[in-house]
Amino acid sequence: MIITSSEEISGKRIVKTLGLVRGNTIRARHLGRDIMAMFRMIVGGEVHEYTKMLAESREQAIDRMLEEAHTLGANAIVAARFMTSMVASGSAEILSYGTAVVVEEE
Repeated sequence: MIITSSEEISGKRIVKTLGLVRGNTIRARHLGRDIMAMFRMIVGGEVHEYTKMLAESREQAIDRMLEEAHTLGANAIVAARFMTSMVASGSAEILSYGTAVVVEEE
């Protein structure tokens, strides 16, 4: 399945719009990761523990969005976006959303 942040796909024509699809996950920080992150904050540099956690969360949200699009019969998602919001102290929601479409070669 093709996923793009643009509203069209080069070389393809949208023949049917199926509607909004989304996928989300809510992740909480882990005490062990927090301790390691605090050490990194002291010495500076990338906080790998959080980078990995957020990357995994984005992938899970995309997988769930793809699953919903597949259920609708889509072969592409256009105008894909991400949104993050804090749910509670120490946890956040990652949401991916876009428009499920059927495309064919031009």
